[in-house]
Amino acid sequence: MNTTGESPTDQTAPLIGNRIPHEFFIAAGAGESDITVHAGSYHLALRDAGIEMCNIISYSSILPGTAVETARPARLVHGSVMETIMAAASCRKGERATAGIIFGWLHDRESGDRYGGLVCEYNGPLAKEEAEAQLRLSIQELYGNGYAERFEIRDSRVLLRTVVPGKEFGTAIVALCFTSYRYPVIRDH
Repeated sequence: MNTTGESPTDQTAPLIGNRIPHEFFIAAGAGESDITVHAGSYHLALRDAGIEMCNIISYSSILPGTAVETARPARLVHGSVMETIMAAASCRKGERATAGIIFGWLHDRESGDRYGGLVCEYNGPLAKEEAEAQLRLSIQELYGNGYAERFEIRDSRVLLRTVVPGKEFGTAIVALCFTSYRYPVIRDH
């Protein structure tokens, strides 16, 4: 028995399902460092994007149908967890690093309702135009393998950031940063 007198398996508490990312904002940045990548150019790219004070966690590439883009919050709490879908690319002096994201929304072919979103990331040395072409091919591959029969993809957006550092290390990032979540109640008791 715990100190509150409640059973550790309290059957009166609601049972909730997996949380669903709801609001997100877009962040992009680039950084250069003569010291290193992680505590150097990557951190400075996060700073340029305005999210350096957060602990970054990366998701895979699916957006819930209820997700909405919002403005970046005026204040982010130092040390808070920032869950993202992020592309990050790093390189050495004189090379190119390009980070890119494409995302689009799946709509039911019959009802027109928004079902969810697909996201693809690019992290590498390509120029922006080539990276965008690869991103468009990637999202079409995802869409064509499991979604095309029932859904159409609409409102695709491409986000790109590139850097060719004059310093020893460079990093470019682009991210969808989640700021709120929905918690579905599966059972009230």
